[in-house]
Amino acid sequence: MTATQLKPPIFLIGNYRSGTTIAQKLIGLHPDIVTWYEPKTLWLYADPARRHDEFGEADATERVARYIRSRFLEYQSRHGGRQIMENTPANVLRVPFVHQIFPEATFLYITRNPFSYISSMELKWQRAKSFKGLMRLLKITPVTQIHYYVKDTIKQVVTKRLLRRKYTSIYGPRYNGIDRDLKENEKLTVIARQWARGNRKAREDLARLGNGRVLSFRYEDLIQDPELVLRRIYEHCGLNCTDDIARQAKEMIDPGRQQKWLRLERQDLTAIIPEIRDEMEFYRYEIPSLLQR
Repeated sequence: MTATQLKPPIFLIGNYRSGTTIAQKLIGLHPDIVTWYEPKTLWLYADPARRHDEFGEADATERVARYIRSRFLEYQSRHGGRQIMENTPANVLRVPFVHQIFPEATFLYITRNPFSYISSMELKWQRAKSFKGLMRLLKITPVTQIHYYVKDTIKQVVTKRLLRRKYTSIYGPRYNGIDRDLKENEKLTVIARQWARGNRKAREDLARLGNGRVLSFRYEDLIQDPELVLRRIYEHCGLNCTDDIARQAKEMIDPGRQQKWLRLERQDLTAIIPEIRDEMEFYRYEIPSLLQR
């Protein structure tokens, strides 16, 4: 493979606040891998004005695919020709789009207990986008599209810092219909739907790629036995997991982050169980006894 050829990327598909960042860091321990953290606007290139994040195969036109692949090749070249491992959480809603552009790619899929996800997301909804985050976002955005993102950022800043509302205008995966749901439902209900709809769409779309194309794992299993899960990940990606990498991975894991959802009111959590029950069963997550009627 020459320096002008793109190595098959590794895509980590996983919802917001589901352990994608720590999983990406662990995979990035391999010397032949360079990680790319959330190039959000790159994936929206086809239609930055769209009010949701659901992109399909039809959106991956020749022009769009050529542009996105060229940006990946550019990133690969800037980092010594290393293989790219990319993570953008909103891609749970656009697996067919990603696959259409990169049919040669390797896919990983991570899930997390919905109660931990909902607790973490509820806190993120309370924070306005930082200046640092905005600069990182705009750095990879075509000049002709910057105005789409500046407008949304200003709206978030006004909502939080001037109007002093508890929640920002929007955060996380924008499933089709989220704007309507935000007007008609409590915030935790919308957050629960973000988890359920994002996870359901991702697993169904990934399943269509065929046997052996996707390795699925749970965040909780990665935290409980990082060496075992990481070795499975590396094997799936065609990488060698050395004992030194496994040792470093264990040192990076913080197991004490699993019960923070207990800060939320019991009745609020109980009310959202119908939104998440079916997906919970699929991933073998049990409803905590204190929330069972």
